[in-house]
Amino acid sequence: MLKNTSGLFDLVNKYNVAGPRYTSYPTAVQFTEEFPPGILDDSFSKRAGSARPLSLYFHIPFCFSLCWYCGCTKIITRDQDRGDLYIEYLQKEISLVQNTIHPDSPVQQIHLGGGTPTFLSAGQLQRLGDLIHSNFTIHRDVEFSVEIDPRRCGEEQIMALKKIGCNRASLGVQDTNHEVQRAIHRIQPFEETQVITNLLRKHDINKINVDLIYGLPKQTPDTFSRTIDDVAGLAPDRFAIYSYAHLPSLMPAQKLLNENEFPSSSEKLDMIITAIERLPELGYHFIGMDHFAREDDELTVALENGTLQRNFQGYSTRAKLEMIAFGMSGISQGDELYYQNEKDLARYYAMLDDGKLPVNKVLQLTEEDKIRRAVIMQVMCRASIHYESFYEETGIRFREFFANELDHLKPMEADGLLLMLDDRLAITDLGRLFIRNIAMVFDQYLTKKKRGRPFSSTV
Repeated sequence: MLKNTSGLFDLVNKYNVAGPRYTSYPTAVQFTEEFPPGILDDSFSKRAGSARPLSLYFHIPFCFSLCWYCGCTKIITRDQDRGDLYIEYLQKEISLVQNTIHPDSPVQQIHLGGGTPTFLSAGQLQRLGDLIHSNFTIHRDVEFSVEIDPRRCGEEQIMALKKIGCNRASLGVQDTNHEVQRAIHRIQPFEETQVITNLLRKHDINKINVDLIYGLPKQTPDTFSRTIDDVAGLAPDRFAIYSYAHLPSLMPAQKLLNENEFPSSSEKLDMIITAIERLPELGYHFIGMDHFAREDDELTVALENGTLQRNFQGYSTRAKLEMIAFGMSGISQGDELYYQNEKDLARYYAMLDDGKLPVNKVLQLTEEDKIRRAVIMQVMCRASIHYESFYEETGIRFREFFANELDHLKPMEADGLLLMLDDRLAITDLGRLFIRNIAMVFDQYLTKKKRGRPFSSTV
């Protein structure tokens, strides 16, 4: 369908600018180290005053080896004993956070990310799981997910994950082609991924996601199509297919990549269009931007019933959970306050040794931030905005409040990216390729002179 769209490549050239991925709004660029401690104290006091559903994120920063494309906050080491010390400090952080939440707050989501959570041994994973279960009220229907590096995971670790309640796993694959793997310094024979997938199912961790990246060195439309075929043969529940963001000024390891080996813009476009057109034929619903899920998966259900959300892990289910992040660099998201932990491990440890929460940056949302967040999240998660529903949710008359933004959207409407109807703003199938560009129109911070760090390309 999209490949037959007239002038698609011209549209990509027109709209392929740097922009946020909107895992939050406002984005992390707006966080500041200059904040009065009272902001945190007031927020935590309010949070502790009543029970509210929670999502917990635990950042495990360690990796055994460096993947040259990676932009995650990580520490490269082969010393697995470092995991023991790190868990000790997670315990200190948990003890401090416990004082800021109501004891009856149910935890409905848990996510272990990194880095590589499977850097931890089976015993260390069990120890971390015991900490979580002994310190929080875990909902019986909790979604408990973990990121897995198939190169660094064995059956004992999978058994430990199952024992602590894990029921969803995300496998980092990126690409199955050996030449691409060599180019990005991540050798991962597809057989390893198959083995780990089978072991997960053997131990009843049956909800499986797979992460791929397009736009990597040595990739071609043909090799990426083969990667999709390979992974589809594993029958995962979800695909996350991310556009590679080349920002070597921010991510020094990316300087090791050979820029002459990157696919062209037209080849990269062909890769994502292939995914958008082929995965539905294989039974995967296009959730938005870069996620695909089976018809009966929770993401698809959340899209249909309006509970789909975006947070710092991307698309997620169970909207309106407050997310509390643990570990170095973790970002917590509340309704009125976002805050990020210290990104330097030594300083993270030092603050906890001093009995302080290791918060380094904060953003307090204004009322306008909340209104614009509602718009941007509806664009990203629903591909439409119904004006009457928006008024009922926010008390804002959309066409009056955003008259200037609607005027700026007219060229996008002329290009076939959206429709401005009497009762709603509707994004077309073509427009979903440019959904970040549409969301950017409502981002008041992009018009300000100080934009902070650069963003990745939107298409």
